Amino acid sequence: MLRSSVALVSALVLLAGLVACGARGGDIAGSPGEVVSVTPVLGTTTEQTAAYLNQWAIQTPVRNGIDAYRVVYRTSAPDGADTTASGLVVLPRTEGRKLPVVSYAHGTIVRKDEAPSADAETDRARTALFAAAGYAAVAPDYLGLGEGPGPHPYAHAPTEASASVDLLRAARAVAEREGRELDDTLLVTGFSQGGQAAMALAERVAAAPSLGYTLAGVAGVSGPYAIREVQTPAALDGRVTPRAAVLYIAYWLTAMNRIYHLYDEPGEAFQQPYAQHVEELFDGRHDVLSVSTGLPATPGELLTPRFQALALDPTGAALRAMTDSDRACDWTPRAPVRLYVSSADRAVPSANAEQCLAALGGDRASVVDLGPVDHSATVRLAMPQILAWFGELAPAV
Repeated sequence: MLRSSVALVSALVLLAGLVACGARGGDIAGSPGEVVSVTPVLGTTTEQTAAYLNQWAIQTPVRNGIDAYRVVYRTSAPDGADTTASGLVVLPRTEGRKLPVVSYAHGTIVRKDEAPSADAETDRARTALFAAAGYAAVAPDYLGLGEGPGPHPYAHAPTEASASVDLLRAARAVAEREGRELDDTLLVTGFSQGGQAAMALAERVAAAPSLGYTLAGVAGVSGPYAIREVQTPAALDGRVTPRAAVLYIAYWLTAMNRIYHLYDEPGEAFQQPYAQHVEELFDGRHDVLSVSTGLPATPGELLTPRFQALALDPTGAALRAMTDSDRACDWTPRAPVRLYVSSADRAVPSANAEQCLAALGGDRASVVDLGPVDHSATVRLAMPQILAWFGELAPAV
């Protein structure tokens, strides 16, 4: 990894400033977005930034160097209790003091250290892509990933939104202590799980002008926007590749059970022998291979008959769990929204975007078909297009 001694020195100064600020009587302990710690993770010149992005197969014009920080900040747990989360903040090395902001939301990961602020270079590079064009870029790890305590509430749109909003608050403090200022212009994007998170953040920002941001554009890539109407049925009927469907279902059920209490014992939802260890597979320490090998090949082998039926016709707590996260598209955007999809996606069917488009009010949203490519290819194809589009909507100075 390319690092800069300049970034290290500036981050140490920044951290000292944060500690001093935290000692002032005017600060409110536990307030959302309050910075807990800042750690430098990357600092590169313009040439080094170009080489870094090229290393991760990201081809884009690079205008400037970047400085990236892991930021731990205060936010809310699903039950509203105070907690902390981490995220990535990347500032461009430009002369301009005031910076428009891009928020990038990452896709499904199962291990804590795969988060953007940790060692996940792919998502870190996707975030750096926007900073290399002159934007301030942020990437939330979400709850329970990166440096966040506890397990991750997978695909829970309400906390994806709150963790993202609070990172934007924290990023303002980080930027200020670097002698920069975040503009109120906000561009939002995300891939896969992050597509859902991006829409949830956009809805929250649009509904709360007091946050101090104005949406300029939203770009979701292959997001599961319709868990009840599209993603769950597709996971059970074969439209989603069975192995991927098993991972998504097990991850979501174990996560939602902690919030909505879907079952008393894992054996109510999962067949044996998987019920014995399914929850520990998602403890944030197992990688995708370990999780996949610990689960069966098909959803029919994973779920009990009762929970197969409940997935297709949810009631009670299961219905609440789906509905709470499916509301991310229930708003009327004033800014343009683009939903990027592939008709050949076997992980997140493009019908999710069609459902989201139908739910969004107004005429500012559209679906962009990237062609018959697989799920992972959609983000590679979409990111350069999104950067160019964001440049038209809100150019970086």
